[in-house]
Amino acid sequence: MLKGRAIFLTGGGTGLGRSMALHFAKLGARVFVVGRREQPLMEVCDEIHRNGGSAAFAICDVRNAAEVEAAAAAADQQFDRIDTLINNAAGNFMARTESLSPNAFNAVVGIVLNGSFHCTQAFGKRWIEQKLGGNVLNIVTTYASANCGSGFVVPSACAKAGVLAMTTSLAVEWAKYHIRLNAIAPGPFPTEGAWSRLMPSKQFEEHARDKHPMKRFGRHEELTNLATFLISDMAEYINGECVVIDGGQWLRGAGEFNDLAMLPDAAWEQMESARAKK
Repeated sequence: MLKGRAIFLTGGGTGLGRSMALHFAKLGARVFVVGRREQPLMEVCDEIHRNGGSAAFAICDVRNAAEVEAAAAAADQQFDRIDTLINNAAGNFMARTESLSPNAFNAVVGIVLNGSFHCTQAFGKRWIEQKLGGNVLNIVTTYASANCGSGFVVPSACAKAGVLAMTTSLAVEWAKYHIRLNAIAPGPFPTEGAWSRLMPSKQFEEHARDKHPMKRFGRHEELTNLATFLISDMAEYINGECVVIDGGQWLRGAGEFNDLAMLPDAAWEQMESARAKK
């Protein structure tokens, strides 16, 4: 389904990024993954190679435009031309907004919003010059829309809303260059890293599951299948859309983390103390 495609995937070493990288490669795509840690990127590429696929990686902090440009150049050199960008790299944590430091806010916005812009612009300029078109898929969240948001994850809500606005804005601006931009808004999908930071306790996890209309969380293959469709030739007329994949959770109640208002101050103080030690 993706034979001949070359995909640049940020945050491709862990979580949903890893799952997408493996799935895209399984369907014939050549995958270039970037992230800040070498080991998980290398492990993803090794697994793809063992299964007969083609993959490469570069260490890159997407907050740094120069590093993004260098990684984009390396990816183009590796695979001749990248035709698809997946902006997946993200950062998030729960916090009472009154306790946030400027650095904490900037860290999330820098990765999610600035990083997505740096990557999108780097490849957009290439595609416009090449006159061959391209695809951008942004991973946002259900609380990114202007009429939603969510308490206790304000930096993420601000940043993801900005990425969604970039998606819809550039879908119009760059359509004449045959560049499509779409987004996926996932609800809860358990991952090894982010999940532990966003589910403060087993009781809260059980509460989130019980509250969910389908009484379960998302499976990685469900998201990777959707991502594959949106970047494939079967979706050529889909442009500027944000597809929600959350089993109906958003319809049940906006603000994925609003129920954290039930946590007592002592629980917040314990979490914030643990985060400060990292």
